[in-house]
Amino acid sequence: VFKVLSHIDSILRSPRAPPLIYRRSKGPVQNYIQEYGQECGFEHLPLTIEMWADQLMALKDLHRSLRKLSLELVPWHTADPQDNRESVRVEDLQFIVDAILEEIENKEKNSQTPSLPTLSAIVSHFQKLFDVNSLNGVYPRMNEVYTKLGEMTNAMRNLHELLELDSSAPPTVVVDTVGKLCDIINENVTEQVQQLLGTQDIHSIINKLEEHECFFPPFQALIQDLLCLLEISNPDDILPTVQNLK
Repeated sequence: VFKVLSHIDSILRSPRAPPLIYRRSKGPVQNYIQEYGQECGFEHLPLTIEMWADQLMALKDLHRSLRKLSLELVPWHTADPQDNRESVRVEDLQFIVDAILEEIENKEKNSQTPSLPTLSAIVSHFQKLFDVNSLNGVYPRMNEVYTKLGEMTNAMRNLHELLELDSSAPPTVVVDTVGKLCDIINENVTEQVQQLLGTQDIHSIINKLEEHECFFPPFQALIQDLLCLLEISNPDDILPTVQNLK
């Protein structure tokens, strides 16, 4: 017994042993220490051993949970060196955790490579955005969108240069600038029409147009009669033909 107790005591005093499992003996055990001259502080160990037993059982439960998680995340890692053993070691759990962490790290590194469900969702979203009814129509519509986008990009670039706008100016600025130019052009056209008709107000322009409507139809009829009478087809020949008749 003394040898067994001494062996236990050496284990408890080992540097690898947790520091809290060794305590100085008290009470009846102290008499044994005095008799044999050895100090074996392990009378509290039954409670510690019970706790360890509970932890070992919990370790098995944790191992089962980790195995389920591993089958979900890394189903190809089916080889477990402790599958056929009743005892479970911390190293076994660490092996499973390391495999899961390695898989997560690889997924993060390869996150730029989309999965099949992601690609399917992208295609479906494209079909919805651009009204494509079938997969066969996806590529033609992509080409069409690419062509239209190129045309719009070139047009916007040319407008930026013509309007002397910065290349970073948004389309709304381009539209506003074109609208202002249209307003300026319309104002100039109105002024030119007023100068052409010799008037500066809208009522005078209306009167001029009414006079034109009254004068032009009879004048046009007269020209047509002269062309028929003189048997010519070009109005520019009317005056020379009349002069020859004189």
